[in-house]
Amino acid sequence: MHLTSTLSWLIDDAAGTASANRLLAELGSHLLADGLPLAGGALTLEVPHPLIARRTWLWRADRGEVIEALGFAPQLPFAVLDKAETGDAGRRWLQGLAPGPVHEDTIGTRPDGPSVGWIGTRPLTRGEADQLHRAARFCAAPLAAIAARATLTAALEAYLGRRSAARVLASPLRRNTGETIEAALVFADLRGFTALSESHPPAEVIAALDAWFDRIAGAIHAFGGEVLKFIGDGLLAIFPVTAGARGACEAALRAVSAARVGMAHLDIERRKMGLPSLSFGAALHLGEVHWGNIGAADRLDFTAIGSAVNLVSRLEGLCKPLEKTVLISGALAAETDMPLVSLGTHELRGIIRPCAVFALPDG
Repeated sequence: MHLTSTLSWLIDDAAGTASANRLLAELGSHLLADGLPLAGGALTLEVPHPLIARRTWLWRADRGEVIEALGFAPQLPFAVLDKAETGDAGRRWLQGLAPGPVHEDTIGTRPDGPSVGWIGTRPLTRGEADQLHRAARFCAAPLAAIAARATLTAALEAYLGRRSAARVLASPLRRNTGETIEAALVFADLRGFTALSESHPPAEVIAALDAWFDRIAGAIHAFGGEVLKFIGDGLLAIFPVTAGARGACEAALRAVSAARVGMAHLDIERRKMGLPSLSFGAALHLGEVHWGNIGAADRLDFTAIGSAVNLVSRLEGLCKPLEKTVLISGALAAETDMPLVSLGTHELRGIIRPCAVFALPDG
């Protein structure tokens, strides 16, 4: 059986392509080399992501460029994304790229599976359309392999964070694998969460938790940090030191300051709805942590442990008795020029040495 260079590539090499967007670009280049008069192509598929439901990659033949359009997931639980609304992004783009009809194929056997579309520099002949249809059929296996890798990466990033996911993927699935890193740490949790849980229905409690985590985790990610753990109504986050401790420490401080502003705006909206305010406490510290796998022989967790983690969690416990929202250890305070208020030295439960404690000027 004679195979075109495109089909040979799809069988032998395409599964090793790094990503779906590169698959589209390389597939388009092979089809051009086989003589098809293409102006552009589009590849659309569902993706596992907390916010994004469908991705469409758009390829221009004249420039070799690939851009991306996103279809966002519905906000309501279990709502179904309307494929007609998101899957036509590629079709509309192709129609604006060149005159003539768009050729579209579904990849695989599922009617709601990935789709690939093409438009020619002129109307395609029946033979050329058949070539595109065969390419779509042979594309199913390599695209499935690429999608499986992307699914694994996306799932790990959603549950572990981007940096931790990358380390898990690059390391053996065994205990005692990891490294010691220096990082600015943030430990934060809600105040009065137990009372809130006892006095409100579960749906309202979950909504409050999600709103809180949106503010604190969103700010941490915006300033380059990573949430390692959600612990009940709290979280542990790190800002790894990469080019000096000062940058990591000030990023952590800015993130917590931004979260405090976000929570203040949230409380205004909650009061308008007759809901109680959500107060929180947060502590920041700079220190070394072991970042890696711990756990049972066949059930692992990827996290950070060490005396610095113990200290920051104990320091956060002082927020309530000191009536402060944000507390900063002396170690982190020494690495920033931001104005801070000294609260003296305090004993922390389980920590050998007393800790110098600081607060932001407005609490």
